[in-house]
Amino acid sequence: MKKIKVLEKEISLYSQKEEDYICITDIARYKHSDRTDDLIRNWLRNRNTIEFLGIWEHLNNPDFKPVEFDGFRKQAGLNSFTLTPKQWIEKTNAIGLISKAGRYGGTYAHKDIAFEFASWISVEFKLYLIKEFQRLKDEEQKQLGWDIKRNLVKINYRIHTNAIKENLIPPELTSRQINLVYASEADILNMALFGMTAGQWRDANPNKKGNILVITDLGELG
Repeated sequence: MKKIKVLEKEISLYSQKEEDYICITDIARYKHSDRTDDLIRNWLRNRNTIEFLGIWEHLNNPDFKPVEFDGFRKQAGLNSFTLTPKQWIEKTNAIGLISKAGRYGGTYAHKDIAFEFASWISVEFKLYLIKEFQRLKDEEQKQLGWDIKRNLVKINYRIHTNAIKENLIPPELTSRQINLVYASEADILNMALFGMTAGQWRDANPNKKGNILVITDLGELG
């Protein structure tokens, strides 16, 4: 379970089917830490909220139940109208809200909906939430890009060593001489990819385990 910190409040994140959900129970704690359920229910009974949720579901959920949604929309705003996240999910087959139990329990909302709820709680909080959420996404993309590069490097090493074996190593060489050929050719590849040989990397990073191929962060190359 990932978390971000927004204005000193920890906000939990949850991924489902490659979509990001944000805990609006955590967001509600920014306003009233002991009345989060009441805040969410008050937000849900608002007519503008119901219409927003309905439009979002129509756009993103082919299994959304429009008849049940119309029933809620007609009642929204009335003094007698109450609605919980669980009721909304079960009656309309909604996917924009998720009600979770257990250690990381609470109400989670798709990021589009969570930002809307945050705006209802506090415009300032919403802006900081968007900023921290985007920072996390940028870090994930950076890490993903490095993971792809690292895997490509491993593949290239495999191709490279096979090519050395087939084209550069005469059968009469000893094991020690073969290892020297591999090391020399590998350092050419290291220089092309990383700007340094494996030996130079070890000298620059004496306290790090592993080798130049298994480091986990681009920043560690320096």
